Amino acid sequence: MQNADGKGDKMINIGVLGLQGAVVEHMEKLQQINGVSPIKIKTKQEIESVHALIIPGGESTAIGKLMEDFNLMYIIADRIKKGMPVWGTCAGMILMAKKISNYHRTFLNVMDIKVKRNAYGSQLDSFRTTLRIPEVSDSEIPLVFIRAPYVEEVWNDVKILARVDDKIVACRQAHMLATSFHPELTDDMSFHKYFVEQMVIPVLNL
Repeated sequence: MQNADGKGDKMINIGVLGLQGAVVEHMEKLQQINGVSPIKIKTKQEIESVHALIIPGGESTAIGKLMEDFNLMYIIADRIKKGMPVWGTCAGMILMAKKISNYHRTFLNVMDIKVKRNAYGSQLDSFRTTLRIPEVSDSEIPLVFIRAPYVEEVWNDVKILARVDDKIVACRQAHMLATSFHPELTDDMSFHKYFVEQMVIPVLNL
């Protein structure tokens, strides 16, 4: 089978952390990309078997606790630090951050960002908008925010990809991508293709 850029025959295994949150939606998106095999991740052995990882939206404290209960925190952080491509959406962004302004602890501590949890308020304050993000697509992309965080501060080589109302909602640092919003809850494939084609494939040298 061809890989996602139409060359070669290597299957790309992308894990979706399957402890809580929008797991199925991410897997359905990945299944639409040629050459990608999505794998629901719950064990250390499964983490070791994938080329990249998506940490989905959900409840960050619940996912963090489950990562500790399943003894996944260290191995996920270690693989990311060693260069495994990773994308955190919403709660995933919080879990990746080295600083969380309104919570007493951090989790994976891998990305040079400071995040504010539930920054837009409660579930009732969830909203949709559209935005052109040149790094990702030439067209406007639908963005879905659900009890979303945003990034208050970045440092070192973090690149800001998008802002909404002057708040940072998407950023990248080398092989790490973080978004406040939920691309998996729309019909748009731009972010999933961007992650695979611009972040995973270059690391695998396919």
